[in-house]
Amino acid sequence: MTIEINLLPWRERHRLRRTRRFKQGLLLTLLLGLVVGFCIAQYEESMVRAGQARLALIQRDTDALTRDIQVMRDFRQLRERMLKQIEVISELQSSRPLTIRVLDQLTATVVDGVHYTELRRKGSRLELSGVAASNRQVSDQMRALDNSAAFDIPLLSDVQSDEGAVSAKRFHMSVDEHAIDDIEPEAGS
Repeated sequence: MTIEINLLPWRERHRLRRTRRFKQGLLLTLLLGLVVGFCIAQYEESMVRAGQARLALIQRDTDALTRDIQVMRDFRQLRERMLKQIEVISELQSSRPLTIRVLDQLTATVVDGVHYTELRRKGSRLELSGVAASNRQVSDQMRALDNSAAFDIPLLSDVQSDEGAVSAKRFHMSVDEHAIDDIEPEAGS
């Protein structure tokens, strides 16, 4: 007698079980892959956000440094302007005694019968215009300016005679000033 064992249902169940396990494993692997992918995506996104935050911080710091650099440039320009102003003021302060001395010397050297009608200063050169009663007074005035410690040799540019009852001589001359160091201090000054 032979025993007949029908393995077909067992094989079918075994095949269904293996298919179910395969599908479960596939589903589990798929879910695990999705979870890992989601975690990696979240990690990458957090890294991108952190990088953007660092870039924003760097940009803010760069902007602040740029503003500071501009402020420093503005301060340097202001400093340069102030130094130039200080230099101009110092020059004016140092030339003030010279101007006073020049005017004092001009009044001290005026010859009788001569008076100035115009005085112009261009740097260290004085342009003088005036009226004298005679040519001799004009030459005496030039000698007086030449003998002054404040002036160089005067240069006469022209002399004109006025028509009329009183013949006045109009003259124009120029004279260079000596530097204040070249002028000896006067006694009593």
